[in-house]
Amino acid sequence: MNVAYWIVAGLLAAFYLYGGAVKAVRSRDALRPMMAWVDSTPMPAVRAIGVVEVLGAAGLVLPPLTGVAPWLAPAAAAGFVVLQIGATGVHLRLGDRQVALNLTLLATAAVTVWLAAARP
Repeated sequence: MNVAYWIVAGLLAAFYLYGGAVKAVRSRDALRPMMAWVDSTPMPAVRAIGVVEVLGAAGLVLPPLTGVAPWLAPAAAAGFVVLQIGATGVHLRLGDRQVALNLTLLATAAVTVWLAAARP
């Protein structure tokens, strides 16, 4: 179970660390080719989502690694479940039916919640 957690959480953390950092530092024009939704979202909100993603990635890795506040790992994973539910809704509201990545991330985050809660 521990190895499975580190594999799944590590991949999820890497994805969100990269995606969050990109949202936090790139301009709207640089984000637009990858994320059409940035046109309908204020940039401070895009930046905030990026910072939340980076912090969530740290929450998946640092607490179990250090043993300090290990309850933060399942909380971070649950936060990513909520984030992807909202992201899927935004895509669908904007008429974008390409939500396979969002649903994959949602399922991966849900598995991570389960694995984190089952860790010794």
